[in-house]
Amino acid sequence: MSLYSAGVEYGIHCLLFLVDERGDTRECSVRDLAELQGVPQEYLAKVFTKLARARLVVATEGVRGGFRLARPSDEITVLDIVNAIDGPKKIFDCREIRERCSLFEGAAPGWATEGTCAIHAVMLGAQKRMEEALAQQTILDLARRFGRKAPTEFGQKVNEWMGERRDGRRAGDIPVSEV
Repeated sequence: MSLYSAGVEYGIHCLLFLVDERGDTRECSVRDLAELQGVPQEYLAKVFTKLARARLVVATEGVRGGFRLARPSDEITVLDIVNAIDGPKKIFDCREIRERCSLFEGAAPGWATEGTCAIHAVMLGAQKRMEEALAQQTILDLARRFGRKAPTEFGQKVNEWMGERRDGRRAGDIPVSEV
């Protein structure tokens, strides 16, 4: 079982498609992002509601509008996205089982229970390092990494595809109900 939902993965991928490797933002509808990536549109719409509530994306004007980043891509971290979609998550929930050792016969001595549980302390440290790592990576960092991996033609194809979809909506070739 994973710590984060599929919505986190969908959200991060979508925000990557809203920015190019230079950091320039694009506008796209949820429907188009869902179609582009082969993910469920209804679920993605819920993800974008959460992203908008967290002020990571903003809806663009008009019936044929979409979404764009609400602030520069170098200011939106992976941790921002994770928290917006899934909320803060603990990787460990200490149950204080150190109090239940049968050798204590129901009355754990102070030395066994005082201070933070050593296991809990390790897990808190891991949580802190994980969140620090997620906070250090921005959407722009990921877009640049992806841009180095993908052939130049891919970025051009994405721009063309999104442009065709946007122009089709504006011209009325793509019904608004499909946006």
